[in-house]
Amino acid sequence: MDVSLAAAPPVETDMLVVFAILFVTLVLFVFEPIPIDIAAISILVVLVALEPWTQVTPELGLSGFANQATLTVLAMFVLSDGIQRTGAIRILGDWLISLTGDDERKQLAATIGLAGSTAGFINNTPVVAMLIPMVTDIAERTNTSPSKLLIPLSYAAMLGGMLTLIGTSPNLLASDISGRIIDRSFTMFEFTQLGILVLITGAIYLLTIGHRLIPERIDLDTDLADQFQLREYVSTIRVTADSPFVGATVGEIENRIGRDLEILRILRRGKIIHRDLEDRTVRAGDRLLLRSSRRTLLEVTTVPGLEFAAEPIAEESNPAVEGDRTLVEVIVVPESAIAGESMTANEFGRRFDSPILAIRRQGELLEQRLSTTVLRGGDTLLVQAASEAREQLMTDPNFVLAQEVERPDYRRSKIPIAVGIVASVVIVAALGVLPIVVTALAGMAGMVISGCVKPEEVYDSIDWQVIFLLAGVIPLGISMEATGAAEYLAYQITPLADVVPLLVFVMAFYMLTAIITEVITNLASVALMVPIAVDVATEIGSEPFSFVLVVTFAASTALMTPVGYQTNLMVYGRGGYEFTDFIRVGLPLQLLLAVVTSLGIAAFWGV
Repeated sequence: MDVSLAAAPPVETDMLVVFAILFVTLVLFVFEPIPIDIAAISILVVLVALEPWTQVTPELGLSGFANQATLTVLAMFVLSDGIQRTGAIRILGDWLISLTGDDERKQLAATIGLAGSTAGFINNTPVVAMLIPMVTDIAERTNTSPSKLLIPLSYAAMLGGMLTLIGTSPNLLASDISGRIIDRSFTMFEFTQLGILVLITGAIYLLTIGHRLIPERIDLDTDLADQFQLREYVSTIRVTADSPFVGATVGEIENRIGRDLEILRILRRGKIIHRDLEDRTVRAGDRLLLRSSRRTLLEVTTVPGLEFAAEPIAEESNPAVEGDRTLVEVIVVPESAIAGESMTANEFGRRFDSPILAIRRQGELLEQRLSTTVLRGGDTLLVQAASEAREQLMTDPNFVLAQEVERPDYRRSKIPIAVGIVASVVIVAALGVLPIVVTALAGMAGMVISGCVKPEEVYDSIDWQVIFLLAGVIPLGISMEATGAAEYLAYQITPLADVVPLLVFVMAFYMLTAIITEVITNLASVALMVPIAVDVATEIGSEPFSFVLVVTFAASTALMTPVGYQTNLMVYGRGGYEFTDFIRVGLPLQLLLAVVTSLGIAAFWGV
C-alpha cells in the first residue's frame, strides 16, 4: 500500500513535557507503587500545574469529573447493583443451568450464553461476581472441574460487554473522546452487529479449541483444604504444663518461634478465644490453632513445651470449628474499595470475625506471615466463617463468596421494576430521546426511589476507583491531542502502512492496543490510543471512526493475561490457574478476534 505521508511534526518542548508525563503514567500504572486511581489524580494535578506546556487549564483538568462518560459509568454501577440485589440473574442462571444436566459442553454453552448476553446491559464485573458462585456450585454438583468453566465465564463477559454502548466502561470513554475529536459519538447499538459477531466467534472458539486448551487445574476430588495445601500449613498445638510459654502473651510466642508463625485462635476449656489475641496470656493446657510456613511448622515440633494436639486442619474435621463455622473461599473484587484501603488479613479477620487461613495470589499460595499481608484485588482467600459472616460477605460489594449460598435479602418482588428501569434506560437512549448520561442518571434515581437499591447502598455500589481513574486519564488524552503529542506518535506508526495491506495494518494496530491494555488499564489504554488512532487514520487517509472502533474493541477484550482485565483476576485464583493458562487460551483467541474485528469493521464501516 502506497501512503503519502506529511512531514513529521517537529518535537517541541510541549511534546517533551507530555511524553515525560506519559512515561511516568505508564510506569505508575504498570508497577502500581500507589493505587492507580491515586496515580491518575496525581497526573491530573501535574497536568494542570504544568499548564503552559500541557495546555490543560484547571477547567479542563477537572472536566473529567463532569464528563458524560464518568457520570454514565457512575450511574451504570447503581443500575447493575439494582439488578444484582433483586436476584434476577440468579434466577435466570438457575433456570438455564437446570437445562444442562451433567453435560459439560452444555454447561459451558450456558455459562457463555448467560454471561455474554447479560454483560451487554450490566457492567461485566458484577455479572462475573454474580455467576462465579453459581458456576462453581454447578461444577461441584456435576463433577466438572471449575477450571473448565471460569475462564470462559470471564471471556464471555468481556466479549458480551461489546454488544452495546453501556456494556463496559471503555465503550463510554471511547464514545466521549470520539465525540470530542471527530464529532461522532456512539449510539446505544452503534456496534451491536460487530459485537454479536465477536461474541459468536469467541463462543465457538471456547466450545471447541479453547475447551481443549483449558487445563483442569482443580481436581474434582479435592476439598478446599487440599486446594490451598492447608494441611501443610495449619495445625493445632497444645501448651504443656511445664512449657516455658505458660504466662507468655500470644505476641511474644509468635516473635520467639518465628516471624511467619501466626496464632489464629486459642481453645481453652471448650471456649474459643479469637479477639485481641496479641496481648492474651497463654495458660497450661491451651490449644493454639496456628498457621505458619512449612519450615516453621517443622521447627515447632522441636520446641519444648509445645506438642501437636490434633491432625492438621481439614474441611470436614476441624478442631477450631464451632457451631456452623466452615471453610469458604472469598474473592477480593479487583479495583474494590477494600483493595484501596490497604486492609490487612488481620483487619479482615476482626471485621468479619473470620480468620484468613491461606491466600492464593496470581496462581501462587502466599507463604509469608498473613496477619500483616495487605489484601489485593483478585486475591482468593480461604476463610473460616460462620453463617453470619458468610451473609455479611455475600452483601459486601468488595467481596465475592465463591460458594453457592442462598442470599437472604434478594428483593425478588422488585425484579420487574429493576428490569423495567434498565430496559427503559436502553430504549430511551437508543431512540435518541435523551442523551445516555441523562437516561442513566434517571435510571439510577429510579432504582433508589423504587427501593431496588436503598439510599445507603448507593455509594457502596459505585466503584470509585474506576470513577477517579476516568476523571484522571481524560485530561491526559486532551493534553496529548492539544500539544500534538498524539500526532507525533501516530507518525511513528504510519510507515508500516506503506509496506503492508491496509487490513493487515488495522490488525496490527488492534494487537498493539491489546498488548498495551494488558500492561495498563483498559480505560488508560482508550485515553491513550483513541487520539493516536484518529491521527493515524488521518495520516494514511483512512476512516478515523473505524480506527476508534479498533481501539474500543481491542481495549475491552484483554484476554492474554490474568492481570489485563478485572474479570480475569476474579477467576484466576478460584480456578487454580497459572499465569500461562491465560496466554495459552487467550492468545489464539486474541489473534482470531484481531482478524474478525478488523474484517467486520471494514465490512460495516469501511477503512
